[in-house]
Amino acid sequence: MLDYLRLEVRRTLRDKSFVIFGIGMPVLMYLLFTTLGAGSGGAPMEWRVSAMVGLAAYAGLGAAIGVGNGLAEDRSLGWLRQLRITPLGPVQVVVGRGLTGTVTVLPAVGAVLLVGALVNGVRLAAWQWAALVVLLWLGTAPFTLLGLGNGYRLSSQTTGLVNTGCLLLLSVVGGLWFPADAFPGWLRALSSWTPANRFADLGLSVTRGGAPGLTTVAVLAAWLAVFGGYAVYAYRRAARSV
Repeated sequence: MLDYLRLEVRRTLRDKSFVIFGIGMPVLMYLLFTTLGAGSGGAPMEWRVSAMVGLAAYAGLGAAIGVGNGLAEDRSLGWLRQLRITPLGPVQVVVGRGLTGTVTVLPAVGAVLLVGALVNGVRLAAWQWAALVVLLWLGTAPFTLLGLGNGYRLSSQTTGLVNTGCLLLLSVVGGLWFPADAFPGWLRALSSWTPANRFADLGLSVTRGGAPGLTTVAVLAAWLAVFGGYAVYAYRRAARSV
């Protein structure tokens, strides 16, 4: 199981597209959002912090959903058929792929937080930095399941398109790029029930010195159940044809 996990992690980290778009793009967006139009004094510290959390959440969301892209490619290449003749059981294969997604989330999230601290001068207490990393790491679980569901259910080409669409839609509506407070009333109300919005709220609550609210935890738990059910359904459908 550990050998399989190490293999999948190495494959992901060697993927140039993951390094460029999964890590480099969120960092570039963060620098642009906190630099453009900021004036000679730079962007306000409050905006630097909120943008850092939002773009770190965006990076983690993208890395988590992106695990489905590799899964769909493996299906098309027959890799899943090869795994079926190994000692690994179906549950171990799914868990291993899911753990790959959680591991590769860390460099994506960490890169944005590091730029926030070193370039934009964001200062937080040691416990806040630690809690921020842990919560943004654990909070990607629903999105990993969504990516796995798409990877098992769709073709390799369709999975990439659908995952990209999910990433953009969840990020924009969830307020990861721009503050949800600036949205119209109806969109702001809708945003508060999206998993991406509550995912970012995990980190924002820590930067404000508090703990995530019960509503935030409950909404994320509900989406975890929804996407988990979808992943199980998609895996069972895929198992009939692989």
